[in-house]
Amino acid sequence: MLDDLDRRILRHFQPDPGIAMAELADAAGTTSAVCSRRIARLRDRGILKGQEAVINWRALGYTVHVSLRFTLDKTETNAFDIFIREARNVPEVLEIQTFLGRVDLRLVVIARDMAHYQHLYRTRLLTLPHIADIEALVHVATIKADEELPI
Repeated sequence: MLDDLDRRILRHFQPDPGIAMAELADAAGTTSAVCSRRIARLRDRGILKGQEAVINWRALGYTVHVSLRFTLDKTETNAFDIFIREARNVPEVLEIQTFLGRVDLRLVVIARDMAHYQHLYRTRLLTLPHIADIEALVHVATIKADEELPI
């Protein structure tokens, strides 16, 4: 799947996707042309899915971070699809995850403050369809948030 050069490129590319091609090539022990072709090939194969800006939402005034765990009333066959479609329409929902087990879904939600969260919870989140049970977990601290793979 990946050879040693691909791994070296990815090891240096992961922490800094904005790195100059010449610097990346030098760190990986190859030329810029080879490195550029390898990056293109990794993209074509779907291994590199893109680059993204990571925005510090706290710096923008969002101080509340909540994980909401939902169990759905699955008596309607499309309950998951309907719930997810509606949850996508809530701008403060940053992430939607589905699970197997007692909990069906988890939403990651941010709010400016607790008053904003309470309003959001009552007017947008509790009104999502097919909720059988909901549990809110208020985020206190992030201990580890590492996106880099051990390549």
